[in-house]
Amino acid sequence: MKLNKIHHIAVICSDYERSKDFYVRILGLKPINEVYREERDSYKLDLEVNGQYQIELFSFPEPAVRPSYPEAAGLRHLAFEVDDIEDAVQYLTRFQVNVEAVRVDPVTNKKFTFFADPDGLPLELYER
Repeated sequence: MKLNKIHHIAVICSDYERSKDFYVRILGLKPINEVYREERDSYKLDLEVNGQYQIELFSFPEPAVRPSYPEAAGLRHLAFEVDDIEDAVQYLTRFQVNVEAVRVDPVTNKKFTFFADPDGLPLELYER
């Protein structure tokens, strides 16, 4: 088997409109398609990340809370590459997004930091 690339990442949110606003207005992801699935009482919003990857934002009635701290088994975080991490941090803080202190990866010597989406999903910025 040959894997070509990551096709998409699915995120389930507890407040669809709040998360949609966060991912579209604050993070600047481009909506591609939005559907309401009546049989599931669920929205699905496909989001484009710089024309390359896709995030599927789902709403479901009363989703379970995701354990994040202490870290639980499973997907740890979603990371986005940025050109300038300080600019990205300044941008996020203008929207009252709490961002951790910028650190340097000891292996790659690249700068990175973490923040969270409205449901506490860990998100990372990693400088190119």
